[in-house]
Amino acid sequence: MSNPPKKDRILERGVEETLVTDFSEKKRSSYGDFLNLDTLLNIQDTFQDPAQPDELLFVIIHQASELWLKLMHHQIVVMRDHLRHDRFGPAIKNVARIKSIQKQLIASWETLLTMTPADYMLFRDALGNSSGFQSYGYRRIEFILGNKDRATMGVHKHDAAVTEMLEREIREPSVYDEVIRLLARQGFEVPEELLERDFSEPYGGDARIVAIWKEVYLNTDDHWDLYCLAEALMDIETLFQRWRFDHASAVERVIGMQHGTGGSSGVAFLKRALNLRFFHDLYDVRSELFYPKDQTPK
Repeated sequence: MSNPPKKDRILERGVEETLVTDFSEKKRSSYGDFLNLDTLLNIQDTFQDPAQPDELLFVIIHQASELWLKLMHHQIVVMRDHLRHDRFGPAIKNVARIKSIQKQLIASWETLLTMTPADYMLFRDALGNSSGFQSYGYRRIEFILGNKDRATMGVHKHDAAVTEMLEREIREPSVYDEVIRLLARQGFEVPEELLERDFSEPYGGDARIVAIWKEVYLNTDDHWDLYCLAEALMDIETLFQRWRFDHASAVERVIGMQHGTGGSSGVAFLKRALNLRFFHDLYDVRSELFYPKDQTPK
């Protein structure tokens, strides 16, 4: 004989009288209306009929990543604007948010890796020539952080609107270009050609800027804001490298050394990106900070 349920354990949250429940009036926007959920939750198209079980996982992981990339780009734009106006505190606050977004992107690989090679092979061919390399959300982040590689725009030439957007992005000063301008406004001797250069070209570092950072790092109390900014930029760089590494590792675990769907060499192509850097001077200055025992900094 079963025991009757203990009703005192059944808790009801209830609905407070003040809660809005009638959204029939157009002036009232519901949660679903505000977030446009009818559209958002119905754009996860699968590739095959019938769909394979892990197609939805694959699509949502990548769509969610694109949303995080969009938010990350927005926050970097806000950060760049703060730097243009010498607002150190707000800029570094934005870095904290950017880093949090990066960690969300990194975590997505762990979820994707619950998909095994046997799962992926059931629908991989249906992807055709699509590839993450074609993500313009990712591309504009690379541009704003300083990797101004115009050749990477070729995969977008079929889309005039995207090409125009990326063209604007590549011509804008990168975050680090604005940092160099900030150094000049802080009283450091920055060469004029670095302040008014062609910003559509990549910046590969400059010994004169490294010397400025050396002064900052050797006298952190005198240049605390710049020191904190430099370390914040290095945090972004480090997390970006971790994201790239986890991406390459995830791909290798699932498809091994097979070619990528977009025609790339696959893992080998992704691993080459691990050598890319945004903030060359901040790496170079580290080699300048350590001296033989018989030497001391001037």
